[in-house]
Amino acid sequence: MLIIPAIDIKDGRCVRLFQGDMDKETVYFESPLDAARHWVKEGATFIHIVDLNGAVEGRPVHAREVEAICKETALSVELGGGLRSVDAVKAALDLGVARVVVGTAAYDHPELLRALCKSFPEKIVVGIDARGGKVAVKGWKETTAMDAVELAQRCESDGASRIIYTDVSRDGTREGVNIDETRALARSVKIPIIASGGVATLDDIRRLVALEQDGVEGVIVGRALYAGAFTLTHARSVAGA
Repeated sequence: MLIIPAIDIKDGRCVRLFQGDMDKETVYFESPLDAARHWVKEGATFIHIVDLNGAVEGRPVHAREVEAICKETALSVELGGGLRSVDAVKAALDLGVARVVVGTAAYDHPELLRALCKSFPEKIVVGIDARGGKVAVKGWKETTAMDAVELAQRCESDGASRIIYTDVSRDGTREGVNIDETRALARSVKIPIIASGGVATLDDIRRLVALEQDGVEGVIVGRALYAGAFTLTHARSVAGA
C-alpha cells in the first residue's frame, strides 16, 4: 500500500486544517517546497498537494509553489484544489504534476469529467469528500444530498482512473479512519481507491492494508505525520511499501 504525505497549501504556507475549516489551521512549514524536501528526506516518492485557497475560490491559486516542487524535487505530485476546467487541468499538468484531482467539477459537471478523462487518460482522479456519507463540495463548504457511493459509481462510468475518498468529519482530527465507509465505497467500484482523513496511528494503516483486497491502493496522511504520531518510514514498513 502506498503511503502518501499530504501538503496542503493556504496563503503560501504548508498547513493542516481541522475538519476542513479554513479558520482552524496549524502551520507546519512556511514554504511548501521545504515541506516537500522534508518528505523526500523521509523517503517519500509520491505526495498529495491541495491548493486550499484554490478549492474555495474555484481556481488555482498556488501554481508557483506547485511548479517549484515539481522542478526542485523528484517527487510524483498529485494536485487538487480549484481545478474546474479543461484549461485549469491542462495548466496543472504542464507544471509537471503526475495527475490531477477533480472534486466539485466532477459533481456539478459530469460532462466536464468525461471530457477530461478522454483528453487526459489515466491522469484524472476524482476526489470524493463526504460528510455523513453525503458528498461535500466547494472546499467542503456545502454538503449535498448525493451519496458518496452513487457519485463514485458515476465517476467510474465517466472514466476516472481512481478515487480519493475523504471523510471530512475525520480529516485533521486524528480520530481514526472511517473504515466501514471506505470499504463500502471501495467495494462499489472497480477502480482503485485512495483513503484519506483521520489517520491517527499505525493501527489505522494496518486496518487499511486489510482493505487492499477490496481495492484500496493507498492512503493520504497529513496531521499524524506532521505531529510526529509516527514516521513515514514506520508507516511504509507497516504498509509493506
